[in-house]
Amino acid sequence: MTRATIVSLIALALPLARQTPAPQPTKLTPELAITVRRPSDLRWSPDGATLAFVVPEPPSGADRRTHIWIYDASSKEARQFTSSAKSERYPRWSPDGQRLAFLSNRGDVDQIYVIPRAGGEARALTDGKHEISDFAWSPDGKRLACLGPEPKSDEDEKKEKNKDDEHVVDKVERHARLWLADAETGALSSLVTAPWRFESVAWLPSGDRLMAVATDQPAVERPTDRILLISTADGAVRTLLAPSGPFEGVQVSPDGGRIAFVGSRVDGPQPHDLFVASLENPQPRNLTAASIDRPVDDYVWNADGTLDVLVQAGFRSAFWRVSTDGRAQALANREMSVSSVAWTLSRERIAETGETADGLPEVWFGDAPDGGLAQVTSLNAPLAAAKLCRPQIYRYKSFDGREIEAALLKPDGASGPLPTIALIHGGPTGAWRDGFEAWGQLLANAGYAVFYPNIRGSTGYGYDFMISNRADWGGGDFKDIMAGLDDLVARRIADPARLGIGGWSYGGYMASWAITQTTRFKAAVSGAGMSDLAHEFSTEDNPAYDEWFYGLPYEKPEGFRRSSPLTYITKAKTPTLILQGEDDVVDPVGQSLALYRALKRYGVEAELVLYPREGHGLREEQHLLDRLRRIVAWYDAHLKAEPSASR
Repeated sequence: MTRATIVSLIALALPLARQTPAPQPTKLTPELAITVRRPSDLRWSPDGATLAFVVPEPPSGADRRTHIWIYDASSKEARQFTSSAKSERYPRWSPDGQRLAFLSNRGDVDQIYVIPRAGGEARALTDGKHEISDFAWSPDGKRLACLGPEPKSDEDEKKEKNKDDEHVVDKVERHARLWLADAETGALSSLVTAPWRFESVAWLPSGDRLMAVATDQPAVERPTDRILLISTADGAVRTLLAPSGPFEGVQVSPDGGRIAFVGSRVDGPQPHDLFVASLENPQPRNLTAASIDRPVDDYVWNADGTLDVLVQAGFRSAFWRVSTDGRAQALANREMSVSSVAWTLSRERIAETGETADGLPEVWFGDAPDGGLAQVTSLNAPLAAAKLCRPQIYRYKSFDGREIEAALLKPDGASGPLPTIALIHGGPTGAWRDGFEAWGQLLANAGYAVFYPNIRGSTGYGYDFMISNRADWGGGDFKDIMAGLDDLVARRIADPARLGIGGWSYGGYMASWAITQTTRFKAAVSGAGMSDLAHEFSTEDNPAYDEWFYGLPYEKPEGFRRSSPLTYITKAKTPTLILQGEDDVVDPVGQSLALYRALKRYGVEAELVLYPREGHGLREEQHLLDRLRRIVAWYDAHLKAEPSASR
C-alpha cells in the first residue's frame, strides 16, 4: 500500500470518526445514587504540603466505613492513606507535622491511633478501655487532651454480659470526661471528671491551659454548655463564657488572647453569627450580624487578628474577611456549595469540598479564598458518568410579596405541563443547597419536574428570614410552597392535576401538614416527620429547639395543637407513603405511627414502612435502596396518569 493510499484512507476515516456519537450518560439508578462520597474534615499539615481528609465508602450491608486520604500539593496527587477493615476518621497532625493521629474503631470502640507521615503501620495510642470522642495535640506535641467516659468497671461488664442492663435516665457516669494522654506511651491521666460533660477541647498556645466546651448540668434539656478555661497542672476550671443559646466552633486566636465562636443572636434557635471575646475581658462581640448577616459555616483566625469566614449564601457559598471591630470585606463567591474547608497556616493555600446538583462532591485546591480553584480528586467518577439534571435557581413572589429562592429540576427535553413534586428540606432551620440530592435526581430522570423552595425559616437569607416562621410552622412557610407551585402552574411547567409533595424530618412534617390543608396534592411522602408536636416535645432528643419556637406544651398547648397535622387529620384525602427509622430519637417513631393510624381510620390510602436499627438518617445499604425505589414507585402510581386538560 502506497503512502498516498494510506493518507487517502485516513482522510476518508476522519469524517467517520467525527461523526462517532459521544458516549451516552449512564442511567441514574438507586444503586448508583447511594454511592456518592462526600469528603470531609479537611486538615493541612503544618507546612502546608499535605492535606488529610476523610472519605466515606459506599454503603455495604449494614456498614459504611470511612477512611483517611491525603493530597500532596507538590505532586498534585490524592491517594487513600488508611485502609483497615474498620473505619478511620478525625485526622489531626502533630505540631511538627511528622505524625498523623486519628480515631478508629479497629478494636471494640474508638481509640486514638498514630501513623508516621511517610506511611506505614498505624499503632494504637490509647488502650481500648476509654472510648475517645475528641482529642487535641498539645503545642509541644508531647501530650494529647482527650474526651471520653470513665471505663466500664468489671461489675458493669458482668451485668451487661448477663443482660442485667437496665439504666437510670439522666445518670451521668458515662458522660465524656477530660483526660491527658502521653503522646509516646498513651498513658492516660484524669484531669476533670463529674459533674462535667465535655463536648470539645482545644489547647491555648501557651500549653498550660485548655479551652473546653462543657456543661455541669447534663440532665437539663436546655442549652447549658459553657466555654471553660482549664489548668493542665491541676484541672482547675474557670468559666470564661456562658453564651445564650446554642453555639459551636470555638477557636483560640494565634496569640492566645481571644476566642471566637459561632453563636446565636439573642437565644437561638441555632448558631448563625461569628462572635469574638477577649480572655481577659470576656464580653462577646457579634462580628457578622450587621456586615454579612449570613450563617457562618466555618472560619479561621489570621495572624493579623482578622478572620476569614465561609458563609452560606442561599444555595451556594461565599468567603469574607472580618476584623474584630466588625468591618467585613467580600473575598469570593463560589458557584457551588462548600461543605468543608481548610486553610494552610500561611493562608496561601485553601482546600474545599465543593459540589453542585450535577457536579459531585470533590476536593478542590487553590490559592487563598479569592484565587482560582482546581479539582484534585475524582472520588465519584462512576456516579459522575450518570445522567444528572442541572437546576435552574430562581426567585418568585410569595403570597405577601416576599421573594423566595428556589431550584427547579426538569427532565432534559421535556415540555410542560409536567407532573411536579415539591421537595421540602429538613429543619426548619435548614436549606436546600446546590448539591447532589438523590430523591430529586431520580425523580427528574423518571420524568418529573422537581421543585426545591427555600421557604421562610430557611437558613442562608439572614437571621430575620430564618426566624420568620417562629410559632408559625405550617403557616407562612406552607403558603410559600403553594405560591411557588402556583407560579410553576402559571408558567405551564407544572400540571395542576399532578402535584406531589415530600421530604424528610421537617420536610416530612410539611408533607403531613400539606395533606391536612389541601387536596391539591395527589401523592405525598412523609419521611421521619412530625404529626403531634406536643407529643414530639415529650419524647424527642433536644426538645429545647422546639421550645424556642413554641414554648412549653405544658404552659402553651395552643401553639403546638394549632401547628400539628393530627389536629386537622379528618380533612386528609391524599395517598401518603410514610417512611421511618425505628430507632429515631430526633423525630421518634410514634409520630409516624400516629399519622398512619389516623389516615387508616379515615380511609385514606397510606403505607407505613419501618426501617429496623435506623435512626434519623438511614445508613444501611438495603434500606437506602428500598427508600429510593419506594419513593419513585409511589409517585409513579399516583401521578403518572394522563395530563390534565390544562395543557
